[in-house]
Amino acid sequence: MNFQKVRLGAGLYFVATPIGAARDITLRALDVLASADVIAAEDTRSLRRLMEIHGVPLDGRRILAYHDHSGVGARGKILDALQDGKSVAYASEAGMPLIADPGYDLGKQAAEAGHTVTCAPGPSAALMALTLAGLPTDAFFFAGFLPNATGTRRSRIEALRDVPGTLVFYESPKRVAACLSDLATVLGNDRQAAMCRELTKKFEEVRRGTLEELAANLHGQTVKGEIVLLVDRGHSETVNESDVEEALKRALETHSVRDAADLVSEMYKLPRRPIYQKALKLGKG
Repeated sequence: MNFQKVRLGAGLYFVATPIGAARDITLRALDVLASADVIAAEDTRSLRRLMEIHGVPLDGRRILAYHDHSGVGARGKILDALQDGKSVAYASEAGMPLIADPGYDLGKQAAEAGHTVTCAPGPSAALMALTLAGLPTDAFFFAGFLPNATGTRRSRIEALRDVPGTLVFYESPKRVAACLSDLATVLGNDRQAAMCRELTKKFEEVRRGTLEELAANLHGQTVKGEIVLLVDRGHSETVNESDVEEALKRALETHSVRDAADLVSEMYKLPRRPIYQKALKLGKG
């Protein structure tokens, strides 16, 4: 057997689970699942199946469902168990709990109540994608899932334009082509990027290139599976403030404030909002 029954102190134990390959489970995670007084999971069926694969018995314990839609009732049961001095293991469906998965409110309230909160760490799609993408890893920003609507998605991307690190997104296969197109439109066609798909699974794939290339390659294509998108930070040269102001003055001679801001923003690859505010002031001058 790969697991050991150990004595767990009272507290909440977050458990990372594999993102694809069942054998990526850690030995400590199996120990926690085998030994906890109470087990909770985002998806009870997937955790039960994982425990069966590794021969971890339930020994009469039932798996309590806890996810974004289970509400305060399920969280209350877990907190009550902690209050009674029990050890509780909580696993998300795949990967690390709380990373685009449930668990934040549970961990926060357990810690605020004075209970021990710890974690049996393990696989993470975001970190694996960073390892494979060939993009800088000295600094990165995990942005999770972008909004569904095009306008809202582009606004969110705009807010991330100047983050000084690699951007990491999770995306649905149904939306990935539109998302890449919006990333190229807002951040620029030439930004280096990578699309990582089905990590650790049979059809694992990593595509690298510019945002324009990746968007073009996916046009009209149907892809399947779990997807992580990564985008390099911007590398624009420092722009002189006086040059921007002079360009706006010239643009305002023949364009509206809105169009002048769009033109100069695109010219210098700068965020549109501050350019528009500057154009408003110059337009009133």
